[in-house]
Amino acid sequence: MVAVVPQENVVALVSRTGRELQRYRKGRRQVVGCIPYRFKIGEKTSLDVSDELEVLIISSQKGKGMLFPKGGWELDESKKEAALRETIEEAGVRGIVGGKLGKWSFKSKTHDTFYEGYMFPLLVQEQLEFWPEQNVRQRVWMSVSEARDVCQHWWMKEALDRLVNRLAGQKVGRDNKQVLGSINCTRDAKSDL
Repeated sequence: MVAVVPQENVVALVSRTGRELQRYRKGRRQVVGCIPYRFKIGEKTSLDVSDELEVLIISSQKGKGMLFPKGGWELDESKKEAALRETIEEAGVRGIVGGKLGKWSFKSKTHDTFYEGYMFPLLVQEQLEFWPEQNVRQRVWMSVSEARDVCQHWWMKEALDRLVNRLAGQKVGRDNKQVLGSINCTRDAKSDL
């Protein structure tokens, strides 16, 4: 018997390499990445969204520091597609890519050149057992404050702050709707008396 596996469930166990398809704008290499996140399971004891949040951080390929997955944006893909590909290759997770957190210009630590980086949130839905860079990277789930402490790039820390602020704003919106909904229900119940 032969099992048919849908294409979207297949992960190549080899990372893309080379710079032939790499995007540049005004001489700056274009890189994209994700901040993989999930919410802690269990009782919510805090009003602070950063207490409920865990982010996935990875070791750099050379093993000198921690960062969020990122890499080159190539000509044959959208920014979001590139960000998801890099996250699968480097961190071994898949999920829902949200709206862009921002764009940063920064100088490469290893090359004497400037890059433009774009970061996206990624709500993790699947953590893969095998992924392309599992032998050269470590991945660790940690709190927002721990990630802020160990992340080696200032612009990724700024993207993390933007993610936390965005999620906090969404939480406030949800909480207000719940409060307003219960007020309406209470008023309706009293009017029936």
